[in-house]
Amino acid sequence: MTFTVIVPARWASTRLPGKMLADIGGEPMIARVVERARRSKANRVIVATDSEAIAQALTASQVEVIMTDEHHLTGTDRLAQACEKLALAPDMVVVNVQGDEPLIEPELINEVARALLNDDKAAIATCASPITDPEKLNNPNVVKVVCDAQGHALYFSRAPIPYCRNPQAAMAPLHHVGIYAYRVRFLKAFPKLTAGLLETAESLEQLRALEHGFKIRVSVTPHAVASGVDTQEDLIRVRQFF
Repeated sequence: MTFTVIVPARWASTRLPGKMLADIGGEPMIARVVERARRSKANRVIVATDSEAIAQALTASQVEVIMTDEHHLTGTDRLAQACEKLALAPDMVVVNVQGDEPLIEPELINEVARALLNDDKAAIATCASPITDPEKLNNPNVVKVVCDAQGHALYFSRAPIPYCRNPQAAMAPLHHVGIYAYRVRFLKAFPKLTAGLLETAESLEQLRALEHGFKIRVSVTPHAVASGVDTQEDLIRVRQFF
């Protein structure tokens, strides 16, 4: 299994400014994320950043760093530029590991990469886990996904989907886990895709790919999915773990 991990790490953060360099057990958070990614089966781990401070903080870890522009609106745009600067082959699989997930399971990284490598029809792969808590089902911050019989995404929504009108057809709804594997050819095409009505309505970037006809493979994972660091409370929780 051959794939590359790219960690997009921008300096700006509205809820927790400078969080990429937040100290976690004596190491900046971005370095902790790289540690987890290096435990996966990736043949290469790269940080794509717009910040010299982030790049310098990774010098001691001997991490490969590539500088990207400040104006990118999404991490996917940053990945696309990184792939272009690295001249990666169109068929190569790249896993996007967010720079604010210092507790990410290495096997989850392997799983999403494997899902895409084993599906020639898909341009993207992602993961999902069953929802057992009714509160999560109705929480708009918990994104849900429904799939076809082949395991490709039909739709992502902040609403509780599917709506089970027939109790005999009841099924466990799926919580979308925000980790993605991409084929480089898709990342090259992504910046040229226009945002559609569904993406605008739901504020979910992955709907852009579906609206333009790209297939997304969904792997239903049994692996633990730790939440990222978005707030000061999240940072305290992660520090206590380490």
